[in-house]
Amino acid sequence: MTVVVLALVGIVTLTWNVATSAGAGAWAAPISLIVAFATAAIAVRFAGSMRRTASPLRAVMEAADRVADGDYGVRVQEHGPPPLRALAHSFNTMTARLQQADRLRRDLMADVAHELRTPLSVLQGRLEGLVDGVYPRDDEQIEQLLEETRVLSRLVDDLRTVALSDAGVLTLHLESSDIAALVQDAVRSLQADATRQSVALTWRTSAKDATMDVDPLRIREVLTNLLTNALRHTAAGQAITVVVRDASDGIAIDVTDTGEGMPPEAVARIFDRFYKGPRSRGAGLGLAIAKAIVAAHGGGMTASSQVGTGTTVSLTLPRTRGD
Repeated sequence: MTVVVLALVGIVTLTWNVATSAGAGAWAAPISLIVAFATAAIAVRFAGSMRRTASPLRAVMEAADRVADGDYGVRVQEHGPPPLRALAHSFNTMTARLQQADRLRRDLMADVAHELRTPLSVLQGRLEGLVDGVYPRDDEQIEQLLEETRVLSRLVDDLRTVALSDAGVLTLHLESSDIAALVQDAVRSLQADATRQSVALTWRTSAKDATMDVDPLRIREVLTNLLTNALRHTAAGQAITVVVRDASDGIAIDVTDTGEGMPPEAVARIFDRFYKGPRSRGAGLGLAIAKAIVAAHGGGMTASSQVGTGTTVSLTLPRTRGD
């Protein structure tokens, strides 16, 4: 405030001196007053503009300090000049994403702890039973313990694949492969299980050229996962069909069953990590990993289903990856 007053006094004095030097001494006072009022009005307007600018900036800075302390729920009002409104909107979007990422991290830790607890508890209980003489120390008990270690190993491998996918460093060993042949191999490997369950498992292709660069082991893993899930939810006397077809810039694979189907809320979460349906026996990572593998190839996965009618899971693989 002192600086503003001194500046006005200086401007009035300068105006007075200039008017007097120009021979307009009689008009020096009115001119000086007009200049003083004009300068004051400009100063007031400038000060108001600065306050409108400084207030949103101060709010963003204070909110940023709260985010730095771990408060991801903070939001700022989106007001002020357009550039500041855009800044506040970007800040709110950033904090919302940080809050979601923090929630997902907490949920992931809880889910991992839950999934690891079951096989570890089984191992601990059986080992204590062996030590206490509750269980006989024979090959059958050892085989059961070994199976639990396999469950743990598969879970750890799945978690590693998920972590690599999140980091964007999931390694693919690409080579020219016939997608139709990969589908045929996957169907053949599960044909005995389908026959045992009295499920008709068939495949066909309408693709003109199904040869493309993929990681055959990873794609085979995806196909096996989809077919295993389909068999799990398809009753005796029903059918599973796999179709390989041309898609825009690539190949599409549809795995369709005539099984029990799913409600819309289940379809919406089918690719979520650790999401398990009523009859799921795994950790709920299979479809999430399958989608991550397809995404690493530059493709995508979708699902559609109707209760009592069946489910279709489709994946697309582009011929050119958008790296």
